[in-house]
Amino acid sequence: MAGTQSETHSGTRPAFRRSTDKEIDRCWEIIKEARQFLRDQGVDQWQKEYPNRDSVADDIRNNNGYVMTDGDRIIAYACISFDGETCYESLRGTWKSHQPYAVIHRLAIDNTCKGRGLASLMFSHAEELCLSKGIYSIKIDTDQDNAIMRHLLEKNGYGYCGVVTFDNSDKIAYEKLLRP
Repeated sequence: MAGTQSETHSGTRPAFRRSTDKEIDRCWEIIKEARQFLRDQGVDQWQKEYPNRDSVADDIRNNNGYVMTDGDRIIAYACISFDGETCYESLRGTWKSHQPYAVIHRLAIDNTCKGRGLASLMFSHAEELCLSKGIYSIKIDTDQDNAIMRHLLEKNGYGYCGVVTFDNSDKIAYEKLLRP
């Protein structure tokens, strides 16, 4: 039935794939919606110059931009990178592991699709992508005041590891270990 968890408006499971250069503007539009959503929730995250359109364009051009689609319509975006994250080297806390890992950045869901479990589905797709590459760890961070994302991370099995500093701001860092 349409509108149930992890379904799109058409009632199907969204497709997951790498984004293309032609989709930069649509992916940026979803990030801007998420920025406004965070502002409306009183969350300071993403309220300055980062992320910006160039961040999204770089993700996509570096083959790190991924989308979920409902037919031809992009309904979610995330950067999934296997290049590491410099600020994670100075974690104030303890990572669950010290192995190769993926990083998820800039996860955003189209405003008209929120509340359908699509963020959790995006995490699931990211895990499948990691396993296909022999990567068994995913790390991610978010702002302290982003209660919605912190809840999503904990609900999806990500464990608190400590604090990192990015863009002159402390972020709460999480890691999830995957089973091969």
